[in-house]
Amino acid sequence: MTTPTTRRRGLARFVPAVAAVLGLSLVLAACGGSDDEGGDGGSGGGDLSVTFLPKNLGNPYFDASSTGGEAAVEEFGGTFKEVGPSEATPDSQVSYINTLTQQGVGAIAVSANDPEAIGDALQEARDAGTKVVTFDSDTNPEYRDLFVSQADANGIATKQVELIAKAIGDSGKIAILSASANATNQNEWIKLMEEDLKANHPNIELVETVYGDDDDQTSFDKTAALLQKHPDLKGIISPTTVGIAAAARYLSDSQYKGKVALTGLGTPDQMREYVKDGTVGSFALWSPEDLGYLTAFAAKALIEGDIEGKEGDTFKAGKLGDYTVGADGVVVLGDPLEFNKDNIDDFHF
Repeated sequence: MTTPTTRRRGLARFVPAVAAVLGLSLVLAACGGSDDEGGDGGSGGGDLSVTFLPKNLGNPYFDASSTGGEAAVEEFGGTFKEVGPSEATPDSQVSYINTLTQQGVGAIAVSANDPEAIGDALQEARDAGTKVVTFDSDTNPEYRDLFVSQADANGIATKQVELIAKAIGDSGKIAILSASANATNQNEWIKLMEEDLKANHPNIELVETVYGDDDDQTSFDKTAALLQKHPDLKGIISPTTVGIAAAARYLSDSQYKGKVALTGLGTPDQMREYVKDGTVGSFALWSPEDLGYLTAFAAKALIEGDIEGKEGDTFKAGKLGDYTVGADGVVVLGDPLEFNKDNIDDFHF
């Protein structure tokens, strides 16, 4: 198991609002506890120690969210750390949660690889007094105090369908290249995309959904396999930053460049070259830095007792302003943004 290591990143801010939300949220999540300075480690006390636990380390998306989280924690005077597995498998986060529980951290901010597999470990952490904030990908609600969602799930799904429909003339066969088969957020978006396609795009046929497990090479290979299996494919949606970058890399050096449309969720720095060389026309995302920032401030509010994670609770998230907890303990960062050749150089993350 890797040991927690303090991360300091200097990624440029994407959009002020987005970058702030991401970082602060993650920090707050890791700082669970009570208002008491000097309280015991298990209860969190006044110790604003926040640990981010992403799906996997070495993922540019989570590097950015941790940058936002660290910025938030530094802003409110807490202690930031990041730990995590190298691969995004269903139970790979359990040992890290157990260790953090033993260490008595204030809060854990986790992007769940599976809605159920880490549930018992998270419940033990909460029983020990650690606050649990999920971000990006949720667990079942009973296992956490709060979920910080990057955007409304329906809005994310609708945007990706809108982009692929525009790219292929609203007609033809498409496929989806997802992350892991157990990822809560991915499965929710895919379900909503299927519903949107059926209701509003009758001439688009979704022929297959495959999983790259948020691994670059696996996603690259899955893209190649899709095109071999479906030679008449007109487009691919990849709602994962690892997947879309790997798919773009494959398409950019293949006979399918300019013939098979690709869209989904990616970061500007990953996708810039593929937009400029014509491999990708447009894609979408929120600011992962803002997501981390917001997550950290949400954790802080839980630790200090300002909120309990109930619908209607309100808290301040630094430069991002005021937020209100919605139904099922969910806080929404905002709407996704579209990136294309006209604006991609305006963003750096």
